[in-house]
Amino acid sequence: MDASVTWNGGMSFSGTADSGFSVKLGSDASAGGNDDGFRPMELLAIGLVGCTAMDVISIMRKKRQDVTGFEVKTHLERAGGHPKVFTKAVIEYIFHGRNLDPAAAERAIELSETRYCPAQAMLSQIMPIELKYTLIEEE
Repeated sequence: MDASVTWNGGMSFSGTADSGFSVKLGSDASAGGNDDGFRPMELLAIGLVGCTAMDVISIMRKKRQDVTGFEVKTHLERAGGHPKVFTKAVIEYIFHGRNLDPAAAERAIELSETRYCPAQAMLSQIMPIELKYTLIEEE
């Protein structure tokens, strides 16, 4: 995989990678920016939950679970001093659906954690990651 960022002036950048899509990166005024894009660490967080979300929803669909809505949230703690690395993560999977099987959700999450999600595999080497889920039954 290749990725690059191009400076747009100030603390504004445009990023792109092999897919060809672009994303704006920026910083807030306290860091000299214009608050005009994602912070790089935010993109790492989105990459983490995006990676595991794609795995889990794919597995749930293969298990024929009637998922009508799905969200994955994370809360990441950071070190107080520079370089302000992530020190802990909590990932929460929120499923909406009909007759959802808790065992299916647990297995999908486990497979993402242990086999499929490279972002989670990589980050779990440097910090603890707590996983939890909620099933919300819909009519």
